[in-house]
Amino acid sequence: MNIFALFEKRVADALGHLAEAGKIPSGLDVSRVVVEPPRDPSHGDLATNAAMVLAKEARMNPRALADLLVAELQTDPRVTKVDVAGPGFINLRLAPEVLHEVLRAAVADSEGFGRSGQGGGEPVNVEYVSANPTGPMHVGHGRGAVFGDALSALLAFAGYKVTREYYINDAGAQVDVVARSAFLRYREALGQDIGPIPEGLYPGDYLKPVGERLARDYGASLLDKPEAEWLPQLRDISIDMMMDMIRADLAVLNIHHDVFFSERTLQEGNGGEVAKTIAEMKARDLVYMGRLPPPKGQKDDDWEDREQLLFRATAFGDEVDRPLLKSDGSFTYFASDIAYHRSKFERGFASMIDVWGADHGGYVKRMQAAVKAVTGGKGDLDVKLCQLVKLLRGGEPVKMSKRAGDFVTLRDVVDEVGRDAVRFMMLFRKNDATLDFDLAKVVEQSKDNPVFYVQYAHARCASVFRQSAEAFPGTKFSAEELLKADLSILADEAETDLIHRIAQFPRMVEAAAEAHEPHRVAFYLYELASAFHSLWNKGKDLPQLRFVNQTHKDSTQARLALVHALKGVLASGLTILGVTAPDEMR
Repeated sequence: MNIFALFEKRVADALGHLAEAGKIPSGLDVSRVVVEPPRDPSHGDLATNAAMVLAKEARMNPRALADLLVAELQTDPRVTKVDVAGPGFINLRLAPEVLHEVLRAAVADSEGFGRSGQGGGEPVNVEYVSANPTGPMHVGHGRGAVFGDALSALLAFAGYKVTREYYINDAGAQVDVVARSAFLRYREALGQDIGPIPEGLYPGDYLKPVGERLARDYGASLLDKPEAEWLPQLRDISIDMMMDMIRADLAVLNIHHDVFFSERTLQEGNGGEVAKTIAEMKARDLVYMGRLPPPKGQKDDDWEDREQLLFRATAFGDEVDRPLLKSDGSFTYFASDIAYHRSKFERGFASMIDVWGADHGGYVKRMQAAVKAVTGGKGDLDVKLCQLVKLLRGGEPVKMSKRAGDFVTLRDVVDEVGRDAVRFMMLFRKNDATLDFDLAKVVEQSKDNPVFYVQYAHARCASVFRQSAEAFPGTKFSAEELLKADLSILADEAETDLIHRIAQFPRMVEAAAEAHEPHRVAFYLYELASAFHSLWNKGKDLPQLRFVNQTHKDSTQARLALVHALKGVLASGLTILGVTAPDEMR
């Protein structure tokens, strides 16, 4: 039950009645009208901007329009008070029974409360991680992985049909470097002295198992062969083993993709889908032969001072047109990426979300322009950039991993602090802001550690029910029984505050899903947990507010209904983030 959506409809109906009565113009655009929590809770339960955003179109003073709306809304039996604040914001105070109805909805369907039909089953492709298959995942990859996975879960919770996808970059020069690095480890496994790892090859110990496997499978038979013969074989084997390693790293975070899409498949058979995409772009006059000016103040690997085949990117919102073919006739990375996103569209995804590292920020506009062009404006690409992760321990930078060679592996971090801490903390900051991840802080059992604080709230909820079983032996406080509770008992300011926060969960889910911002869920959970802990502490000083009161079964039942609803919301929110909701804390 989303009271904000219910009252948005009520406001829209009120505007309709006013139009029918000739008091305001008909056909006003209500798309910008929202009903939300007021900034100051003392002003009411709900607030709407209707008069402010419609006044200009209605050719009315905002205050005058607000007064007309107030008169309409005051007739609603669910509303006890309506007033106008400032230049025209409307605040509504609801009858207590309305919020009690929300609480009962959360008790009746703990797992379903907050779920939404917002997405209407629309297919959405979320592509995330897509790390080069050149080694284990590092902490930076982990942030994008957690963000993409939580966003996928959030969208699914809001009613979208989500496909989680990983794009395997297995067609570039980097995979040849992996193969050559693996050949070096192969020689090492056969007992040869390889000396220091040559510059340009990958130095990490993670390639030793690849060399050992090659030694087992091929013996010394590859040593005398020219590179042209062994490179394709080793490339395939190395990619497969690196992807197995990456899948295992992701599994440690409980991240599993539905689709692993190979870049190489786009180029098989005379250029394959890439060539087909460029031919289609030629037929639609989306490309031309021309020259580009040198890039200003930034490096662009695709720039060459020559006449070349260019995509008309500026016609679709980009800053310059973009090359599709290199001087040797091979495709640019951009050309492959266009074909890949065209493939997504042809697979039924008009809505696409890519999660990239912040270092790819300069690539966003051209890719969005390309999607707009090759889909005839029917496809939409939202790119979410994840900023760097600064790994600390007690405020000091963490040293590099010897196993990886030059970075800290994600697996090492998860092994040290646990999956829940990694996932929650990766989401407890907006994706486009740099994240300081302190390994010491995230294992503290204090309010300063958000993941502990939220999980502790869920565990406390579970403990309340254990206490109730001891206080009232033989009484089952099931959801069915709790629905019968007298919720008017929940009259303390801290209790009503908690009910208001629970009521905001469905609205928060929809807003977070629409904005593609899963960090909003983490922020909401922390504030919800904080309100619950405050009520818990208040009960220490005021016995009448304690959740379990052996001499007052009615008040216990009412407060258990509140705790039951809260526990369900905490569990749902943590599930969206991919974090466990424990009944006990160790």
